[in-house]
Amino acid sequence: MYNFRRSLPFLLCVALSTTILQAQSTGANFFEAGITKSKTGDFMGALQAFSMAIGANPENAPSYYNRGLAKAMLKDHRGAILDYDRAIELNANDALAYLSRGVSKSKQDDYRAALMDFSRAIELAPEDAQAYYNRGISRSRLEQHRGALQDFSKTIELDPNNAPALYARGITKQKLDDFAGSLPDFSKAIELNPRRAQSYAGRGASLIQLAQYQKAIEDLTKALELAPDDGESFYNRGFAKSKLEDYKGALRDYDRAIGIDGTHYRAYYGRGFSRGKMGDQKGAVQDFNTAIEINNTNVETKVVYNGKISRAVLDELRNAVHQRNKIDALTSERSEAYFNRAISRNKMNDIKGATADLNKAIELNPTYSEAYFTRGLMRSQQGDQKGAILDCNNAIQLDPKYAEVYYVRGLIRHSLGDENGGCLDLSKAGELGYTPSYKAISDYCN
Repeated sequence: MYNFRRSLPFLLCVALSTTILQAQSTGANFFEAGITKSKTGDFMGALQAFSMAIGANPENAPSYYNRGLAKAMLKDHRGAILDYDRAIELNANDALAYLSRGVSKSKQDDYRAALMDFSRAIELAPEDAQAYYNRGISRSRLEQHRGALQDFSKTIELDPNNAPALYARGITKQKLDDFAGSLPDFSKAIELNPRRAQSYAGRGASLIQLAQYQKAIEDLTKALELAPDDGESFYNRGFAKSKLEDYKGALRDYDRAIGIDGTHYRAYYGRGFSRGKMGDQKGAVQDFNTAIEINNTNVETKVVYNGKISRAVLDELRNAVHQRNKIDALTSERSEAYFNRAISRNKMNDIKGATADLNKAIELNPTYSEAYFTRGLMRSQQGDQKGAILDCNNAIQLDPKYAEVYYVRGLIRHSLGDENGGCLDLSKAGELGYTPSYKAISDYCN
């Protein structure tokens, strides 16, 4: 649904100064380069080009919009939202900006805010089928199933061969207990895309509810041919076989479901039932016990590293950062000598000596951003993540374009459970040109 667009022609007035004309021309060149890179899939290059366009002409809404799209394609949805915000601030009637912002908000599970953006996009472009579809998805996530049904129906009215909308409407009808009504939607989706496993699985699930077990087994078997790791389809097929008293066949399906998802308590229940019917009462009791126990415990533990980034992952990612450590002229207070001696001592595992040297370097030169950052790295290595964040804060305050500091601070914040703050820092690091950020964003921010 992403649509990279060219900027509206610049309206040039004779009264503009030569400097402004040159800035606009330069901005337009960078903008066109960004469009070209986007079309070839070079989204990192596009991001940098649009950033240059923004630097040359900070009031051009399409530059922010397209940079937001580039960030979204790099899975940096938090960063994309900030750019869409600015694009909308500059042009409040841009339907695509609202639509794209809604998509990125959805990727961050902020469905209420996404719903508002999709609604605004629909107000501005009421014939856009994609906007209705996206709003329907957000409404489904918020369990507003009747509203979702209306949106999916409107999508299909505008685009009758929209297979994803047909599938989504079928699922929504299931949630409203209209299983018979869901069948034509799944069937049409299958007709349009016979290789989509989910449509067969959805129709099979509805057929079970309608007690058409043999037909359900046929659909679920087809779904599993297309998606052999679908544990839910194995469970549903096992249930249908149980209803037909094929307990041996059901047992095999429940085994597969449990093998794919060891927490599938309904599969344990079904397997226990089948085992009981086949005379294995001991095995049946074990499965019933497991069905009762899974997801029925409430263990409270104190977790420090409670983000997706564990301490081990944090150490690995942080230690791969290349510090800025180029030789500087030695000033009279010799803070540079203390700083570089600290780096050497740290490499020799003399942490105490290295810390003392960094403290002295900062005492002698309180604006030494590299010294704060290096001390932050060492504090993080020793497990003092809060102290590390304070040092990173100081480094950023002294050098707001210090990309590596944003990266490391983002990793630490994420590891401590501040996913939003951590991912925003990673986004800023990427925007400033530190490309490893986008790998971390892809792995831990979506």
